[in-house]
Amino acid sequence: MQQYRLTESEYRFIKIIWDNQPMPSSQLVEMCKTAFDWKKSTTYTMLKRLCEKGVLKNHNSTVTALVTRAEVEKYQSDHIVNETFGGSLPSFIAAFMQDKKLTKEEAEKLKSLIDSYKE
Repeated sequence: MQQYRLTESEYRFIKIIWDNQPMPSSQLVEMCKTAFDWKKSTTYTMLKRLCEKGVLKNHNSTVTALVTRAEVEKYQSDHIVNETFGGSLPSFIAAFMQDKKLTKEEAEKLKSLIDSYKE
């Protein structure tokens, strides 16, 4: 599997692209200045890094994502479950839910989701 692990700042950056692609790199610079208070050079450094990782493309000053939001989120969530919880989804859910309560509707929705993935 191709590695889609992104830092928090990379993820916030690529979200702008997912929401606005295809987009001119000049527009990306302006959006990053507004959203993150970044200089032009910072935006282009981040763009270059993500192009080198194979997740973005900058062709003729038009920026597009080469991976979907779903692909990145799946990779990152799998990575967390595997690295932190030894691959145990129940352990991850137990840790995540430790101090939370679900509404009846949320619990039913989760049960239905789990049932749809049963072997």
